[in-house]
Amino acid sequence: MTPTTHTTSGLDDRIAGALTGAAVGDALGGPVEGYTPEQIAERHGGRVQGIVGPWNGDDWRTARPIAPYHKGNGHITDDTLMTHALIRVYATVRDHLDAHAVAEHLVPDLMGTPRWIPELEAEALPLQRIFLAEKWLVARLHYGHIDPREAGSGNIVNCGAAMYMAPVGLVNAADPAAAYAEALDIAGAHQSSYGREAAGVFAASVAAACTPGATPASVVDTALSLAKDGTRAAIEAVAEVAVRHTDFEPALTPLRAAMTPYDTVGPDYRSPGLGARRPSRLHAVEELPIALGMLLIGGGDYRRSVLGAVNYGRDCDSIATMAGAISGALHGAAVVPHEWAKTVAEASRLDLDAPARELAAVAREVFVRDTARRRAREEAFTLLTEAPR
Repeated sequence: MTPTTHTTSGLDDRIAGALTGAAVGDALGGPVEGYTPEQIAERHGGRVQGIVGPWNGDDWRTARPIAPYHKGNGHITDDTLMTHALIRVYATVRDHLDAHAVAEHLVPDLMGTPRWIPELEAEALPLQRIFLAEKWLVARLHYGHIDPREAGSGNIVNCGAAMYMAPVGLVNAADPAAAYAEALDIAGAHQSSYGREAAGVFAASVAAACTPGATPASVVDTALSLAKDGTRAAIEAVAEVAVRHTDFEPALTPLRAAMTPYDTVGPDYRSPGLGARRPSRLHAVEELPIALGMLLIGGGDYRRSVLGAVNYGRDCDSIATMAGAISGALHGAAVVPHEWAKTVAEASRLDLDAPARELAAVAREVFVRDTARRRAREEAFTLLTEAPR
């Protein structure tokens, strides 16, 4: 199938595409998270092709293992809650962020301001919805008073930090190396090892997707140029499989096989092995390599890339969040099906446009600041090099 082509999109459109694409991917993947491709196909009579209801139907409030969360029907999950929380930090600071910004702004936001939580169908603190790997931020930074740059050490190593790093890539649009460095700094408060590395590489991938003329292949090449250790090896292995496919269906098993040597969770996603999510230079989170693989298989097309991510199963809300963010950044908001975006916005009681407008304004302000800083250094360096020896 020929990859979808689109006209060049501007910054605002790419930011809107990335953020809307991420939220819609999150909502699509939520109700089938944790299951295998085979279980998903059996439950839904075939592959998921759009927004579906809760896995357990009307019994979602008491059904295990995910009760009492209403996943499905267009509800976003913690991936989008955290993404929007980070955007609010950018809107406050209006400059590059670091680990201290997480302690000073993100943590108070999570534990101090009630918001509508779609999966809880109630106003609640975001802290009451996020999982233990994210509650770690509050425990370590608010109660433990740990240096924010070191607070991620000791947390389980998962995609918890990576899943909400798209805004970092958008603020650093077309500068993947800067996005990588900033995300690593921010994620130091949350994660260590390959979880922190995934945060940096995902942000870099989003920044690379914003570059005019970018393609899925160029995004993956950029990710490989920056990724380290097991993360790089996993992306490379998955990409080698992905480029041999143009449809996700026959690729599901080969992609999982390519990822297996680098994944610590094991074959049963809901029953991780003893070595799961421990620091290592040899391993990688599964979500980012698979998202990049689906991007290659889908030729960057939003619908194909995200549906591939959703039907892969396992942690598919985060995989689809990442694939949706990168595809949306490549092509702009128009590639996200309108009916999906409308349903997600209404079901989640979420304004999908306002965060994008806010972040676009911040990105412009940061670029002006960066330009002034660069010019000041150029002037200083010129004086240094022209001074008598």
